Amino acid sequence: MRRNFVKYSVSMNLPTDEIKKLYYEEGLSARKVSEHLDTTVWQVIKFMKRNNMPLRNQAETHRIAYAAAPPSFNVRSALTKRGKNLKIAGLMLYLGEGAKSGNTADLANSNPLVISLFIKMLRQVYGIDEKRLRVYLYCYANQNLEDLIEYWSKVVKIDKSQFTKPYVRRDFLIDKQDKMPYGLIHVRYSDKKLLAKLIEDINEVFGEI
Repeated sequence: MRRNFVKYSVSMNLPTDEIKKLYYEEGLSARKVSEHLDTTVWQVIKFMKRNNMPLRNQAETHRIAYAAAPPSFNVRSALTKRGKNLKIAGLMLYLGEGAKSGNTADLANSNPLVISLFIKMLRQVYGIDEKRLRVYLYCYANQNLEDLIEYWSKVVKIDKSQFTKPYVRRDFLIDKQDKMPYGLIHVRYSDKKLLAKLIEDINEVFGEI
């Protein structure tokens, strides 16, 4: 259905107080404000400029949108003793092996026990969205790629469709393969808020990093 923009497009008599409330107090974008007022985003922007109402820059808009967006995970508030131990063990692993910057929680290891424990913590303690999990495999050229993906898919209980394009190393010493018989994987979860939460919890348990 086409909207009726006549009321605002001709007179540009938009409700100043409501725009201030929606844009500055509630942090809505100019586009969202225009939807609330049943007009176009360009009418809102023109009106704001004409009335000396400063517009946010793109970085600030993204910051507000990020802060307002709900997290993709649901941290368990009440943990059993076993759950608390799992959380501490998983955080210790992330402290040693996990990425501390960027937009993605990322832990890399070649030990299936380490990977399994970390994944278990993400699921049982942080209540992650399974669809956002990704696995990045690192292996050597003389290893069977399909077998490795099959192996890790069973270990992490993640569908093979969630494995990204692997990195296959072709320049290596044969004896090094024995140290990584199953290759190495990165378990990745793309949500900056989860990464921030992991770092926050690590700092709370082990001190600032």
